[in-house]
Amino acid sequence: MNISSIVVQCKSDNFDKVKEWCENSEICDYHFGDKTKGKIIVTIEGEDVGEEIEKLKQIQVAPFVIAADMMMTYQEDMLDKEIKTLNEQDPVPAFLNDPDTKAQDIVYNGDLKKKIF
Repeated sequence: MNISSIVVQCKSDNFDKVKEWCENSEICDYHFGDKTKGKIIVTIEGEDVGEEIEKLKQIQVAPFVIAADMMMTYQEDMLDKEIKTLNEQDPVPAFLNDPDTKAQDIVYNGDLKKKIF
């Protein structure tokens, strides 16, 4: 099973029509929208990538839709592979077990505040 999020763009004047189409289409699930920007967030599901692409194409040609682009995707078989890889790895990197590693040489990249602000 695959699940993907789609950002749908339309004119703000047509927002309600596109939102209603998304809600009634049985192609996607409506989650959120910003009428002033003409943006709608929906998700689609499919057994494989091919089914998802077909649904995306249907959204792209829906009335009053300017653009529809896939943003994020989840593929069940890929997740299973990544979980297996993570489970097979040592949770502690080798350099952290090295007695010669100095604390001041360890770079911590988990703080986004230093990278963004």
